Amino acid sequence: MAEPSRVVIAAFPGVELLDVTGPAEVFSITSRLLGPDKPGYRVEVAAARAGELQTSGGVRLVADVALDAVGGGVDTLLVAGAMDMSAGRVRAVVDPVVAGWLPEAATRARRVAGLCAGAHLLAAVGLLDGLTATTHWLTAGQLAADHPRIDVDPDPIFVRAGRVWTCAGVTAVLDLALAMVAEDHGQALALDVARAMVMYVKRPGGQSQFSVPLSLQAPADERIDGLRHWIHNHLAEDLPVQVLADRLHLSVRHFSRLFRRRTGHTPTDYLEAVRLEAARRLLEESDRSLPAIAADTGLGSVETLHRTFRNRLGTTPAEYRRRFRSPEAAAPRTA
Repeated sequence: MAEPSRVVIAAFPGVELLDVTGPAEVFSITSRLLGPDKPGYRVEVAAARAGELQTSGGVRLVADVALDAVGGGVDTLLVAGAMDMSAGRVRAVVDPVVAGWLPEAATRARRVAGLCAGAHLLAAVGLLDGLTATTHWLTAGQLAADHPRIDVDPDPIFVRAGRVWTCAGVTAVLDLALAMVAEDHGQALALDVARAMVMYVKRPGGQSQFSVPLSLQAPADERIDGLRHWIHNHLAEDLPVQVLADRLHLSVRHFSRLFRRRTGHTPTDYLEAVRLEAARRLLEESDRSLPAIAADTGLGSVETLHRTFRNRLGTTPAEYRRRFRSPEAAAPRTA
């Protein structure tokens, strides 16, 4: 049986806890779902010295190995990050020990990723020069100012530029790790891992483009929740507010007021948002044409599809597909 893929997470005192434990959990669950007969992942935490390592939240981790003892045979090198929030400002931390070790270590890894503010460490040693990269929105301005040779895009959840990956803040490390699992073992297994972690199954969007269902934090209401579920299953239909109100046997005025109180959205705004999310998924995961996607999601026309993407995401459907299409959807089909 092939050896498991070796994942090394480079860390330092004050590192963000989830930058280390988040990807480790994704890779661990993947290995367990694969079972003992298939190669999964072996995760190691590396720091200046092996042993106890305190994180930014005060929780202590144990580094498995010293940085200078990592050696070769690294499949995936993840560089964790940290932010200094003292003195009324937010700055990414560039740990000098990790920065000194990173240039040579990166040459020995199949792929390298800067997790959250860890992108600043990759930038500090030139690994992001000439590439598009992202980081936590709080430090994206710092990354762009300090490193003008990097095309900093503050919006994506993560960016892959060849073998170099970067991701946005905190929980985006989970999205990045799941995407790596999808690259290694297929989208189906990545979805199984996401379900096991009770994560909302979603490919990359943007830091300002969070999933519509998760953005609704109002108290539960069975009538509204049921209607939202029905909407998701009937997106291709014509759904004026009158039709939605009629399903709950309410006047349009009463329904609109209730819906907004429960969700924080007007019915029209919510409907456009979920249609946009459905269109995004089809662009990411299928090769369907733009007219078909517009019809399937109820946006109606390619013109409306374009207008919705421009207004809400600041991009076009074609550009979105180019940047975020899954490898499986982009692969040519064989007979």
